[in-house]
Amino acid sequence: MKKISKQFMKLLKSIWKSIDKWLITPITKFFVGVYEFFANNGTGIEKILVNRQSLVVISLIFALATFYVIDQKHITLIDNSAEILYNQKVTANYNEALYVVEGIPETVDVTLVGRKWDVYLAKQYPIDGVTLDLTGYTPGSYAVGFKYEQAVSSVEYKVDPSIVNIRIYDKISVTKELSVDIIHKDDLDTKLNIDSVVLDRDSVIVKGAAHQLEKVAIVKAIVDVDKMTEVKVGSTTLADVPLIPFDSEGNKLDVEIVPSKISATVKITSPSKEVPIRLIASGELDGVAIKSLTSNITTATVYGTEEAVSKIEYLPVTVDVNGVKEDKTYSINVTKPSGIREVSIKTITVDLKVDNIVSKDVEGIPIDPVNFDNSKYTVKAIGEQNRTVTVIVKGSQSVIDSLDTSMIKASIDLSGLGVGEHSVEVKVTGDDSRLTYTSRVKEVKVVISRK
Repeated sequence: MKKISKQFMKLLKSIWKSIDKWLITPITKFFVGVYEFFANNGTGIEKILVNRQSLVVISLIFALATFYVIDQKHITLIDNSAEILYNQKVTANYNEALYVVEGIPETVDVTLVGRKWDVYLAKQYPIDGVTLDLTGYTPGSYAVGFKYEQAVSSVEYKVDPSIVNIRIYDKISVTKELSVDIIHKDDLDTKLNIDSVVLDRDSVIVKGAAHQLEKVAIVKAIVDVDKMTEVKVGSTTLADVPLIPFDSEGNKLDVEIVPSKISATVKITSPSKEVPIRLIASGELDGVAIKSLTSNITTATVYGTEEAVSKIEYLPVTVDVNGVKEDKTYSINVTKPSGIREVSIKTITVDLKVDNIVSKDVEGIPIDPVNFDNSKYTVKAIGEQNRTVTVIVKGSQSVIDSLDTSMIKASIDLSGLGVGEHSVEVKVTGDDSRLTYTSRVKEVKVVISRK
């Protein structure tokens, strides 16, 4: 208030100086000049003008007359002006416990019109913003005008928009179950894993208009890893976890959640396991076979989810041998398998040794049917020749000599086939990627029957 008073007094002093400079002083000089003129010429009016008291009275009369003309706005010495106050906050007054109102803008623009110093003063006074008074309104559609508290009565104001169309609904409530969404999970130490999140409540109350609540598909508790002050193995509690409602398309909805925030207990673990490294050759060599494929590191420790760590038996590392025809050394970046967040090694060195190609026939490999419902159907080979196949194995002599033939598998894929007789392609595989496996028979005939 003191600041406003000082500014007001400063403005009045400035106005008085302007009046004195441009009004009082020129009029006084004028009459002094008239006085000197008549004094020098000795006219009859000199008797009046030579009297200083008469001169002061005449000057005062002219000054008062000038002020009167200005006050009656016959002469405008001070221009009118307009000032726009942008983005003025709107405050709506209504019973928020009973109703939901749609159509209220967050802000409006206010234009102030008046004399410059009045507009200036109006801008200095603190105001509460623009008000939309809905007190006493019941559910329905209305066109309502805004109210703006004037700081200076001589200033006119206009609100843009001046009238807004709103809709009032009854507020109802429903209960919704909570789900958890973890954000910034990638910022967590890669050796750590969020094992579980337990919320302090299972459901919340959602309030709003009926048509709004119909859109609420899910309410998520947003657990932010970046807000965890101490991230280590064990349990930690996060307070003020925000709750956000979403529709079926993942869009955030504007409805009331009670409570708006909850707490969550986050359990952090660090599942790990040491597994062997398995080198897998990919591609075809150029006229040679793999004699050996070895790496400088044979084991690695993996970190990840409990499920992923428990399932992983080895760490696969793919070696591209396509077109190679002589010994070669590789430096290979280790790729993390699905569900694994961290591997103790980043790169390994692999040595490839090549040898001449030799081949060997492995007879009597049984054919296993896959991808069919054995609870409803049976599969039989047509003749003995369609029950087993001979597999041609090619590779280095030393590798073939140590071959475990029980690891060679032959299969036929029956997906999409119905009852009847079918010719099906035979596929053969082996667990040693240094060798190649080919079936001598490309297709076999089988009969599918209902049980």
